[in-house]
Amino acid sequence: MKVLLIGSGGREHALALAISESKHCSSLYCAPGNVGIESCSELVDIEVEDIENIVKFAKDKVIDLVVIGPEVPLVLGLADKLQEAGIDVFGPSKLAARLEGSKGFTKDLCKKYNIPTAAYGRFTDIKQAKAFIEKQNVPIVIKADGLAAGKGVIIAEDINSAIVAAEDMLSGNSFGKAGAEIIVEEFMEGAELSYFALTDGKTILPFMSAQDHKRVGEGDTGLNTGGMGAYSPAYMMTPELEKKILTRIIEPTVSAMQKEGCPFTGVLYAGLILVDGEPKLIEYNARFGDPECQPLMMRLQSDMLEILYATAQGRLDEIRDLVKWSDDPAMCVVMAAKGYPESYKKNTLINGLERTADIQDLVIFHAGTAKNESGQLVNIGGRVLGVTAKGENLLEAKNKVYRAIDIIDWPDGFCRRDIGWQALTKSRTS
Repeated sequence: MKVLLIGSGGREHALALAISESKHCSSLYCAPGNVGIESCSELVDIEVEDIENIVKFAKDKVIDLVVIGPEVPLVLGLADKLQEAGIDVFGPSKLAARLEGSKGFTKDLCKKYNIPTAAYGRFTDIKQAKAFIEKQNVPIVIKADGLAAGKGVIIAEDINSAIVAAEDMLSGNSFGKAGAEIIVEEFMEGAELSYFALTDGKTILPFMSAQDHKRVGEGDTGLNTGGMGAYSPAYMMTPELEKKILTRIIEPTVSAMQKEGCPFTGVLYAGLILVDGEPKLIEYNARFGDPECQPLMMRLQSDMLEILYATAQGRLDEIRDLVKWSDDPAMCVVMAAKGYPESYKKNTLINGLERTADIQDLVIFHAGTAKNESGQLVNIGGRVLGVTAKGENLLEAKNKVYRAIDIIDWPDGFCRRDIGWQALTKSRTS
């Protein structure tokens, strides 16, 4: 099979490595890719928003399957254009991608189909938003409706802060067009986890849990980021909890999308919170998480290309019972540029990756990397490397990751040192 992967981050590097190892993969292209992905794929100089040229390339190369990594091309309708050209694609249609592209759409869907989530209001007018906020309890959550690279969420500790956040979003100051409409939500308290399920619009394939660490600072403090690290499986996951997630959240969503005339195909990534032990939906993403995809791919023991292709072709029922996972947990720690998620330097030198080669079951996934004119590795983004390892237990995986991080020579980089802290604390006290 000839496969085209869309994207350039750590998620795409993990997917590229998994796809390239498939017995069915004859050619793998990645647009635009990065210097890490180059080791297992041919890079194509087309940006993810360039729908026309992506479709043209796929037709010219007679691509069998396009796998869309990031959310932006999904929301722009890349899957629709590829299907119109007769090309199989892993990823939802433009209408179905509203599950991620519009938080308001998802909240309304949850309300209509009784999917458990936080109480909320939708607003485009600051006066109406302010009146609503003043009647709520604090803390309170203010969200931009549209895509904001994982950062469009403010947890306000008092009413005044909430009103300021709403004003900043609606004025366009904070998140541009993404904040033209806002969601004001009740604050839900509890342990958070990520749950992934593949669906072809009919059949659902449960696809493992993870726990992300969104805040930039240790102890889950500081600003929200695109994710500073993740591990899989989530420590609180049990067969009973998984059944609740599937029957109360995932299955009703897949059914609701069919009824709404926009069946969802691809991966549903549910951001969940346990409120008094019961799962509630925080939000949906319409693609694999980054950095959650990295530990997921480390644990997957089945042919990823077979799974993606079956999903795209509506044949998940044929392979759903064949998917196998390693019992060993895996952890990914993100190395980011100092200053992230605010301003940071680009083109700073990164050395020493090759010195981590003797660490077993360790992969360094590239995200915001490039080569400078001298051929040296540099950062061109905020989240730069996803140092990922598998171990017999989570502590072993963690020790491998941080051993590698201590070897890497990048003075302008930093990472959180406490990824997996909730799981490791739980294991010590249980």
